[in-house]
Amino acid sequence: MSPIKTHRIDCHQHFWNYDPDKHSWMNQEMGILKTDFLPADLFPHLQNCELEGCVAVQASQTDAENTFLLGLAAHHDFIKGVVGWVDLRAPDLEERLDYYQKFPKIKGFRHVIHDEPALDFMLETAFMTGVSKLKKYDYTYDILIFEKHLPNALKFVKTFSEQPFVIDHIAKPLIKEQITEDWAKNIKKMAAYENVFCKISGMVTEAHWTNWAKKDFVKYLDTIIETFGSERIMYGSDWPVCQLAATYEEQFDIVKDYFSSFSQTEQSRFFGANATHFYRL
Repeated sequence: MSPIKTHRIDCHQHFWNYDPDKHSWMNQEMGILKTDFLPADLFPHLQNCELEGCVAVQASQTDAENTFLLGLAAHHDFIKGVVGWVDLRAPDLEERLDYYQKFPKIKGFRHVIHDEPALDFMLETAFMTGVSKLKKYDYTYDILIFEKHLPNALKFVKTFSEQPFVIDHIAKPLIKEQITEDWAKNIKKMAAYENVFCKISGMVTEAHWTNWAKKDFVKYLDTIIETFGSERIMYGSDWPVCQLAATYEEQFDIVKDYFSSFSQTEQSRFFGANATHFYRL
């Protein structure tokens, strides 16, 4: 059997046709995001950073979002995979998962946990039951949480030892405040589960948007490397959301510089091989 071809991949970015109702999470400070962002807008940035493809991640929680992203992926080969949304609490969940089997570019799903009012949302029975069905269909699950959700996330991943999980945005620690203690303690516990990967993404928007420096991220990156190693980490831009604090190229340079002293094998894993493996790209 020939080895899977690996690409240099941005494993976490978004596309949208801006709609104030659909994208209600964009507050008054996020005016720069309130416009359309489509594949033609992203592609030059990928080229600038010598990236060959991307994984498009849902930005609204509707079935229509999956149709939209799959339509873009059908017309743009550099979109290698889609992380969509499905109502994991729905009685007809398995019917929906059966339906999505028709679309090979859907690799997994996520839910915007950190916007749910209930801190324990991910531990609710109906949600847990839904997540338990993903492995049967070979789907991944992206864990989108704030640092405060990590204790529950530990209980969550412990329940599903065979389910492939990836933590989005290193679980959004308090980078602006440069606080690490509780986050580091809990992220190390998460990393003990070998089915859990971590996206090094979304860091600039957790820092001071107009006054960050590369050094602000070093202790967070050090912790992720110490805990997940080089085989369970992935590069993600979180474009266009990253533009609240940095251009695509500026956020890319943070990790490019950090990983410049790593071996070529380690860099290859981070910048694409791990994502290729995890999402079966």
